[in-house]
Amino acid sequence: MKEKSKYLKPEYIENRELSWLQFNKRILAEAKDRNILPFERIKFLSITASNLDEFFMIRVASLMDMVHAGYTKTDIAGMTPKEQLDAILPEAKEFMADQYKTLNRSLLPLLDKCGLHIVRHHEDLTEKQASYVDGYFRKNIYPVLTPMAVDQSRPFPLIQNKSLNIGALIQDKKNEDVVDVATVQVPGVLPRIIEIPSQDENITTVILLEEVIERNLDKLFLNYTILSAHPYRVMRNADLTIDEDDAADLLKEIEKQIKKRQWGEVIRLEVANTMDKRLQKKLMEQLNVDENYLYKIKGPLDLTFLMKTYGLEGFDEYKLPKFVPQPVPGMDRERGIFEQIREHDILLHHPYYEFTPVVDFISQAANDPNVLAIKQTLYRVSGNSPIVASLARAAENGKQVTVLVELKARFDEENNIGWAKMLEKAGCHVIYGLVGLKTHSKIALVVRREEEGIRRYVHLGTGNYNDVTAKLYTDMGLLTCDDEIGEDATAVFNMLSGYSEPPAWNKLMVAPIWLKDRFLMLIDREADNARKGKEARIVAKMNSLCDPVIIEALYRASAAGVKIDLIIRGICCLKTGIPDVSENIRVRSIVGNFLEHSRIFYFYNDGFEDVYMGSADWMPRNLDKRVEITFPVEDEKLKRDVIGILKLQLADTLKAHIMLSNSREYAKQDLRGLEKLAAQDEFCRLAMEKAYAAENDGNITHVFEPATSENMR
Repeated sequence: MKEKSKYLKPEYIENRELSWLQFNKRILAEAKDRNILPFERIKFLSITASNLDEFFMIRVASLMDMVHAGYTKTDIAGMTPKEQLDAILPEAKEFMADQYKTLNRSLLPLLDKCGLHIVRHHEDLTEKQASYVDGYFRKNIYPVLTPMAVDQSRPFPLIQNKSLNIGALIQDKKNEDVVDVATVQVPGVLPRIIEIPSQDENITTVILLEEVIERNLDKLFLNYTILSAHPYRVMRNADLTIDEDDAADLLKEIEKQIKKRQWGEVIRLEVANTMDKRLQKKLMEQLNVDENYLYKIKGPLDLTFLMKTYGLEGFDEYKLPKFVPQPVPGMDRERGIFEQIREHDILLHHPYYEFTPVVDFISQAANDPNVLAIKQTLYRVSGNSPIVASLARAAENGKQVTVLVELKARFDEENNIGWAKMLEKAGCHVIYGLVGLKTHSKIALVVRREEEGIRRYVHLGTGNYNDVTAKLYTDMGLLTCDDEIGEDATAVFNMLSGYSEPPAWNKLMVAPIWLKDRFLMLIDREADNARKGKEARIVAKMNSLCDPVIIEALYRASAAGVKIDLIIRGICCLKTGIPDVSENIRVRSIVGNFLEHSRIFYFYNDGFEDVYMGSADWMPRNLDKRVEITFPVEDEKLKRDVIGILKLQLADTLKAHIMLSNSREYAKQDLRGLEKLAAQDEFCRLAMEKAYAAENDGNITHVFEPATSENMR
């Protein structure tokens, strides 16, 4: 206990929520970066808005629930839920102010220069534009709207989560002493961006849907005078609380909870900063919101509309060319995928190389008469998933198909319920995992009858079986027919479908059973080597790090002399540069055009290097509360390739944000004396170079040096 207290003092740990806000600031920094193309910058600003919405709906909501329940236990950083809220809310308000400063002072004027003018206020329309907008309203918007006045006989309506609305003070024309409140929801089924006639043929002019509605509000309340009208938006508690022990039917219980999500407690009320004080007060009263959760916005509410703006045609010169994933080196689509896997393991690196082999793996298995069974986990899949279609086809072809559909995948619950029902109708065995545990692992098993007997083929990955996000997220995958991994894969599915844990595992490291212990052993082994005077090195890439036991082990290893590099996209509760604790640890976060999502773990092991990849971050929820799989990369060539990926990310000087010593703050790399290099751009270049060489029978190869403590620096 003494050693634990030494390394886990509250001042040595960053609060996870404040660390997350720093992550969103790093994304906002990309929106501010003048070296980035204008439309790419508005995309990053849109991402910050979407991220912040989810942060409030889940993390802030969870803290509010704890405060309401009188929960006072401190987190690993020594903060109670109330102290966390007191720290988060002012910082969130400051962050939102920074978002709109970036939009109003920088990005909107920049868009004007690019030939895209967004009309900020409907009062600014020319006569011709106003006539067009009013006609558009009559034909396309008016029939969809539902005006709702609030008076003694009509209560204030339930306002849906994340919905954009127009609030108004209305005065009865017959009795001017009567002033009521009215509200109109801005329909999400209509385009929020409306193109209107422009004064200059070289400029595209657009107006937002809410401005058009606000302009024509008098047509909805004919017996009233509109005294004032302003947009507002509510964010509600969207964290699902499900007691699985009491849920007789998990699918039905989640369907019920999803509906409740629309009406949870209001945790953020956004209003236009010009809103009439009387209207603001009435909205706060009706929605039961105090000043702490009121956000006055100087600009359009809900900046996620900028992603739609990014998609407007005619502005390609202000966007990066869309990268097309390249063919996987050495793979031949004309040959059967199982034949190629038998020859050697296949490493996949998305989105630089195609996701096609994963789709083909399931598709060919569905049609192959020698395939007897397919088993797969599904966490998040695309809306028109070719993998799901193949699984259904396989069942219809008479194969044994078992699919674990994770119903508790946050914000994908409804989508996954639909897939589960469809797969069951097709004849698949659909299971929902283990009580109390999310199944987050990414694994597919194909059992095939061959001349030598039954052979098992396995795909293991760091990302979801989603052909859409595979073009947007960086992830790794492995296709193998290794006997021991195949045996472990069978054990995983037996465990998930209700059998039991096997007496021993061969190669797969599975949470919550023994993955955490294995990671601790690997970290401690490096520390032991360092104490013996041997070279010791750890490089770990993940989305988040906040598990206190892992942090303690890393601090111990650093104090022993292990050189540790962490590549962490989001939350990092560990602090660098603490004397005698974390002086040997460096943390970097890469924010680029693709979302960094892969998890890779490297341990020098006295020269016998170990490389693992998997689905788990170093978080308590991943290591203790989810079914996760981490797998070894054993083929020497593939191992060198994965090490090369880590090396390139450690060499990134343009997109890497470096954690400052003993601080939650990050800063971009000082470029003096360094080569300008963006790892994601380099991966794209290498992928295209290899594809070109393959097409032209070239022989371009790239050899990565061994990952010693020297050349991994």
